[in-house]
Amino acid sequence: MIFFLKGLMDIVTTSIEGLLIIEPKIFKDRRGFFMETYNRQKYEGAGITDIFVQDNLSYSLKNTLRGLHFQIRHSQAKLVQAVFGEIFDVAVDLRSGSATFGRWTGERLSDKNGRQMYIPKGFAHGFCVLSESALFSYKCSDFYAPDDEGGIIWSDQDINIKWPVEDPVVSEKDKQYKKLSTLSSAQLPSF
Repeated sequence: MIFFLKGLMDIVTTSIEGLLIIEPKIFKDRRGFFMETYNRQKYEGAGITDIFVQDNLSYSLKNTLRGLHFQIRHSQAKLVQAVFGEIFDVAVDLRSGSATFGRWTGERLSDKNGRQMYIPKGFAHGFCVLSESALFSYKCSDFYAPDDEGGIIWSDQDINIKWPVEDPVVSEKDKQYKKLSTLSSAQLPSF
């Protein structure tokens, strides 16, 4: 379902409650384009009330796959977008008691479509790069805590994410993560 926020952006709901796709209005002309990537008042009007405290920028080459990451005690809501290139972005619901626990949603985000994904607290997150390279930007509602990292193996057959890359380039750390079914509730994000 799509609903509009005073013509400023479209909010697309997904099959997972709380997980949203944002399509900001893009003003284009012969010089290029302009778009607002975040405006607290407008996003609050769409129900996104998190206070973002940290911005991150990631540069990756084609076929790179990062994820599936989360923080355990310092769970983060995220607002993510590709500012250059194209990625396939994925969020997996890890919220205890959720009707969609263990389900995933994926979306192509690019500098061409301007889409963003809002990921609430309690999700694992990952992405893969579809273009030759990509710059990926994301806002977080809590600070990164290296000693609080958690993750799920990107290829977990029970989750069955349909990654649109073959033979992805994955870090050694990400290769060591376990399947979701092997994690205890204490190893999953609290929110």
